[in-house]
Amino acid sequence: MECDLILLPHPRQLVLSDKTMALPPDGLICIEADQVQPLLMAARQLQASANALPGMRWAIVGGTAVPADRICAVLSLVPGSTVHSQGYMLTIADGRIHVVASTPAGLFYGVQTVRQLLGQCGRTVPELRCVDWPDFPNRGVMLDVSRNRVPTMATLLELIDLLASWKINQVQLYFENAYAYQQHAGVWQDVSPFTAAEIAEVDRFCRDRFIELVPNQNSFGHLTNWLLHPEYSHLAEAPEGCATEWGSRSTPFGLQPTEESLNFLRTLYDELLPNFCSRQFNVGLDETIDLGKVRSKEIAEQVGVGRLYLDFLLKIHREVRARGRTMQFWGDIITHYPELVRELPRDAVALEWGYEADHPFDEHGALFAASGVPFYVCPGTSTWNSLVGRTANAVENLRNAARSGLKHGAVGYLITDWGDNGHWQPLPSSYVGLAAGAGYAWAFDANRDLNLADVVGQHAFKDATGIMGRIAVDLGDIYRLAGFHFHNASVLFRILQADPDDLIKWMQNNEVPEPAPRLRAVLDAIDGIMGNLANVEMQRPDAELIKREFTWGANMLRHACWRAMWVLGKERGTENDTLRQWLQKDADKLLPEYEAIWHARSRAGGFRPSMARLERMRQPYLAGDAERQR
Repeated sequence: MECDLILLPHPRQLVLSDKTMALPPDGLICIEADQVQPLLMAARQLQASANALPGMRWAIVGGTAVPADRICAVLSLVPGSTVHSQGYMLTIADGRIHVVASTPAGLFYGVQTVRQLLGQCGRTVPELRCVDWPDFPNRGVMLDVSRNRVPTMATLLELIDLLASWKINQVQLYFENAYAYQQHAGVWQDVSPFTAAEIAEVDRFCRDRFIELVPNQNSFGHLTNWLLHPEYSHLAEAPEGCATEWGSRSTPFGLQPTEESLNFLRTLYDELLPNFCSRQFNVGLDETIDLGKVRSKEIAEQVGVGRLYLDFLLKIHREVRARGRTMQFWGDIITHYPELVRELPRDAVALEWGYEADHPFDEHGALFAASGVPFYVCPGTSTWNSLVGRTANAVENLRNAARSGLKHGAVGYLITDWGDNGHWQPLPSSYVGLAAGAGYAWAFDANRDLNLADVVGQHAFKDATGIMGRIAVDLGDIYRLAGFHFHNASVLFRILQADPDDLIKWMQNNEVPEPAPRLRAVLDAIDGIMGNLANVEMQRPDAELIKREFTWGANMLRHACWRAMWVLGKERGTENDTLRQWLQKDADKLLPEYEAIWHARSRAGGFRPSMARLERMRQPYLAGDAERQR
């Protein structure tokens, strides 16, 4: 065989012959089905992949009533021909490619495998037989577009196209106030939100690729950006904030569970939902940390916070059902009240999320399964609060979710990509987690041991050298060399966002051992990883941008190491003014570069609050100049 196959997802059954076959330069792709239209996107994608090869000119025809010697590929839609509705059979032999499936979606997935073969092997492909189908019928990606970073349409559509090639079939855009509600224009004026027309365009683009664009609007907690506005403060559980498990808050967070709040949600649902073809709807309901603390405190004391939560969930469920949708909701709160899980409606879908490697997907999956509640497992890419990811944590989190989901009969697998604390991480840093999750969701046993560096290099970065994938994977684990563990974050990221005095207190309280040698080891490792960047050969139009994004991320990590060593000097009373001045100059370079790479993929609306966090990072260095002048 003339090429080593790196497929994503790797098929569950693939038998390779020791023979190869030269594809004819001129021929026909035959659509064998009653109607050509549902299969046209798959046929066009196959045609584009074939015709991108030197000397190839394939055309598309309906049916096989053509000269047999001109047929290069056949896409056959045969109801009942596969064990799973999304499955396919692929044969490459006797001079042609043949994909058979029960549904248009199955044929589309078969074509994605063929496209990957052509991209790697060119005109000389291995003869083979492949039988493939997914483990999870619903395989989704949720993108956080509400924590500052709202992608441009071009960025979003390009990412969706990539995810479709990895056989992802659901996408969600996490909305807090990033949708342009016409009845509530005051809350999104500075956000650069998605409009109704844009959602309609994204929905159509998704449907052409057999992706369901599922609407998503948080409906209980995480509504600070609404409740800070005077016209909505009467809906808040804690208008002035309150003490929570996350510490004391001075701003509102969630809704008070009242009829007034339901009326507010009705206005959102009635404006949002008609723009989506999906019959599902993710209403959020996670992390209701202030529930029962202030305005609903009296009733919570009478019935319990769990009952108060469930009663409001059931009211929202009725609203969703009345609009002809199936409700999805985050399952974190209800698992604290296992005795109430059995009261959940059986036509709602719980989204069991958790982002650390050891999250109890098994325990919570067993709870939902025993109660007859359909559920998804929802791991994450581990890129937020990290800059460049946390590779080992992401991989085990994603694997853990797949194992437990299959064990307990989860109906879906949703990969989440959040943007906490400024959404500093550039989009390509999420490719590792997205690719791994796509493989595990499709066929876990066939993909659990994927060589992620090779897979991501080939299918995300289009890098023939394999170097870019290795950089992304290795840079995502560099923080581990520092030797300190933070929940849901990289210690290097925390160093960048922490006030120096707070960082000193943290080191004192946690009796951190001598960190300087470890930080220098991180610096050396970053240099070793990034030294290979010049040799990368990405066949992508944004190749130079990707290099800039990873360079910026690596430089931020370097900055974190030197910042920590500067803080260590302050702790010991040996202020290093030369290092402080260097940190100031370095920050002066990092901030404008961040602005440039931000605007390459993201809308303007969330830039200022995200940049403000970088400016706070720089502020302590400037304070040193002010002290010297005094």
